[in-house]
Amino acid sequence: MRVFKNLVLLFLVPVVRGSMIQLKNGGYEDVVIAINPELSEDDNIIRNIQDMVKEASTYLFNATKQRFFFKAVKIIIPLHWLPKPEYLSVKTESYDKADVIVANPFLKYGDNPYTLQYGGCGEKGRYIHFTPDFLLNDNLYNIYGSRAKVFVHEWAHLRWGVFDEYNNDAPFYVSGNSGNASVEATRCSADVTGKYILQSCTGKSCMTRKCEYDQQTKLYEAGCKFIPNKTQFSPASIMYMQSLPSVVEFCDQSTHNEKATNMQNKICNHKSTWEVIMNSSDFSNTSPINSTSPPFETSFSLLQTKDRVVCLVLDVSGSMAWNNRINRLYQAAEIFLLQIIEIGSWVGIVTFHSTAQIACSLRQIVSEDVRQDLITCLPTSANGGTKICHGIYKGFEVINQKYSNLDGSEIVLLTDGEDATVSSCLTNVKNSGLIIHTIALGPSAASELEQFSDMTGGLKLHATDTVDSNALIDAFSGISSGSGNISEQSIQLESTARSVAVKQWMNGTVTVDSTVGKDTFFVVTWDGITSPPDILLRDPKGKEYRTSNFTVSNLNLRTARLSIAGTAEVGDWLYWIQNNHTAPQVISMIVTSRAASLAVPPVTVKAHMNKDTNNFPNPMVIYAEVSQGFLPVLGATVMATVEQETGSAVQLKLLDDGSGADITKNDGIYSKYFTSFKGNGRYNLKVHIQGRKQTVRLGRRQSRALYVPGYIENGEIKMNAPKPEVSDEEIQAKLGSFNRVATGGSFVVVNVPSGGTTDVFPPCKITDLEAQFEEDKIHLSWTAPGNDLDEGQADRYIIKMSESFLDLRNTFDDAISVNTSSLVPKPASTKESFQFKPENVTIENGTIIYFAIRAVDNASLTSEVSNIVQAALFVPPKESSPDTLPTEVITNSVPTQGPLTDTLPIDVINDGVNVSIIVIGAVIPVIIVLIAVSITICILHKKNRKGGPELRM
Repeated sequence: MRVFKNLVLLFLVPVVRGSMIQLKNGGYEDVVIAINPELSEDDNIIRNIQDMVKEASTYLFNATKQRFFFKAVKIIIPLHWLPKPEYLSVKTESYDKADVIVANPFLKYGDNPYTLQYGGCGEKGRYIHFTPDFLLNDNLYNIYGSRAKVFVHEWAHLRWGVFDEYNNDAPFYVSGNSGNASVEATRCSADVTGKYILQSCTGKSCMTRKCEYDQQTKLYEAGCKFIPNKTQFSPASIMYMQSLPSVVEFCDQSTHNEKATNMQNKICNHKSTWEVIMNSSDFSNTSPINSTSPPFETSFSLLQTKDRVVCLVLDVSGSMAWNNRINRLYQAAEIFLLQIIEIGSWVGIVTFHSTAQIACSLRQIVSEDVRQDLITCLPTSANGGTKICHGIYKGFEVINQKYSNLDGSEIVLLTDGEDATVSSCLTNVKNSGLIIHTIALGPSAASELEQFSDMTGGLKLHATDTVDSNALIDAFSGISSGSGNISEQSIQLESTARSVAVKQWMNGTVTVDSTVGKDTFFVVTWDGITSPPDILLRDPKGKEYRTSNFTVSNLNLRTARLSIAGTAEVGDWLYWIQNNHTAPQVISMIVTSRAASLAVPPVTVKAHMNKDTNNFPNPMVIYAEVSQGFLPVLGATVMATVEQETGSAVQLKLLDDGSGADITKNDGIYSKYFTSFKGNGRYNLKVHIQGRKQTVRLGRRQSRALYVPGYIENGEIKMNAPKPEVSDEEIQAKLGSFNRVATGGSFVVVNVPSGGTTDVFPPCKITDLEAQFEEDKIHLSWTAPGNDLDEGQADRYIIKMSESFLDLRNTFDDAISVNTSSLVPKPASTKESFQFKPENVTIENGTIIYFAIRAVDNASLTSEVSNIVQAALFVPPKESSPDTLPTEVITNSVPTQGPLTDTLPIDVINDGVNVSIIVIGAVIPVIIVLIAVSITICILHKKNRKGGPELRM
């Protein structure tokens, strides 16, 4: 097998899958913004995107000290919008690879702009999501600031992997030192000034008052908001509150608030956003531009999608006869043509060996008959050599039969062999404008194969010769349209296979949930005799389907297919399959379906690795994003299977607990480190997801632009409408149970030692350490790391404490040690709890102690220093009774979005002076005046009595 050295230089730097952004002389080019095909045609969306990006280019240029700007942007227009002369054709761009998407929210998620981030500090995000309402509704300006500033905030998430500097879950923290502690809002910079208030609304009336302390948390009460002054002197920071007029910079070392309890500090080791940006490859590859404005105005290309065009280019060389490959190819390609490829698509088929032949010209899938005609063109025999470029050029010819250019068309290229001439067509492929998805079959497929995918933005897939993995079927099943039309795409509910002994049964359960059920197929395959095994399938209502109900094609005698009419019954479908052959054989069950309704998005899964090629001994990270629409689905069980070209597969459970490889808890992104490298070559990823009714919930995205509650302007508090909130009942998943299977593509590993590997992976960094005072003791809690990153069990912990934050950050080893002799690490992903009484520390009101932890494995490999946390003993000052606090009742109608025009005088909410003092100071002069008036009246009264009754009062 050839070594994959020529691939290493292409992939050693992690990249955003699909993103084609280029940075040239400070200008970002090929930025793709895609409009979701569900949106109705509205030219204002395009116009406002252009205005936003143009303005953002100047703002970004100044915020990055004259380094970066937006030079060229592509906007993808949906197919159903009316064509216009200025609309060009898409090439390798598509909705599912866009850097920015414009799409409606799902449920009441609101118009919060956000960036989907999978990875850690400095790692690029997946995409930015803007809603059409955000782009069209000017009332949102007061909440988020200008769209341009929001775009730069999100761009920093997407491009440089920085995180938010506010924290809705921990909005306050204790700052200062003994005798001088105070509660502060989580923000950066700490120089941003404002007041702490609580607003409560009933119907159309809102009441605002000063925040009180929570006697349990010792911080401000739940619902308390920090209201900034509209006029500020602080220029930072864009990652906190980009809406403030004064904010034009990212926090740097001089302005960064390293003690704030936000994600930026937690994930980026308390580094400022500007430090992270300076450490990026973008920064190292550019120099400041000597100009006060960007050297180019942003240019825009408007690209419109077209009908999907796919040509299968299939290897039928002699080696395809080995290991039953040609028959397995037929089974997998048949499933693709009958169940996966979307209605309305155009499909052609090419076969190649030493030469190439057109097996089927382009046909549009408008009926089941067309699908059946196409499968008659699939190859059934193999011979000859391997000339990959011949096959590709013949694929060009098939597409050119309908289209004058190849722009936006797709080729699915499958091969199992090497080809010394494969590089000869790379340049033509790169310039063609089409997308090539590659499937490497077996251990000897050309090592250059993935280059076709990389230069065109196609998928990279791999299938071993292990029959009971279903890898080839899964590869074809993963090649869905990138149009963004989720309701049209096929969804894999099940794909399982195993060797079944003579007369033994393979049984299982496939759950059809309410979000799918249309166009549902149950497919059974086997690899022994041509006659089918005995099949029994029972739907949730007890209806049974037997072998006689399944269809076995004359062209494919080892596949039985059952199509469920209408919409499949929701619930558990049970199956039993008996091997009636005289020898063991591999039997598999594959189930696919489509969305049950256009109005309800189905639960979907996207799986992938953090990079496409890995240089041992670097670890890799497996990600699986489980979502319904744009809402993350929580509480699912996610199992990943990683299979190498040779050797047994490795199974791992992915977690969404905010520890180890998982960056954010409960964001629907399930993660795990992968370190079980058995050798060089290709590996492929597959994930199984199962959800159960009692555990599944819908969550919210992180990395969102801050929803500003209001401002203090000219001495008055001006409140925005309260942020729309979704109740727990509304986000409870009504999915029932569900099953999903997804392929995560393939990746390449190099430099694995031939003699086996030693322990080179330390425990992973602990990122969720928490601390608090419990009387005179400290209680610490965290999630246990593993022996190798987040797998296994660490050997011991090193805990350090200090009254100086900087001591722990800069000189961890020199800080005070905590006695951990009684602390035995638990298995990875288990919750740890440790309580102790600090020694040699004077505990008094205002005492703040900082803690950090490292884990050590049995090979004495040590983890990175954890996130640094504080335990603060803070006794809040006594407050007057809430009943005596002055309030302002706002009776005007509360709009669903946009600011309230009513204001509250600033002296009503004043943190600097005790409210009772204000009241007494105002009442005393009045009392003195009343006393004086009373005395005067009494004197006059007495005089009048002496003067006669006629003057009596």
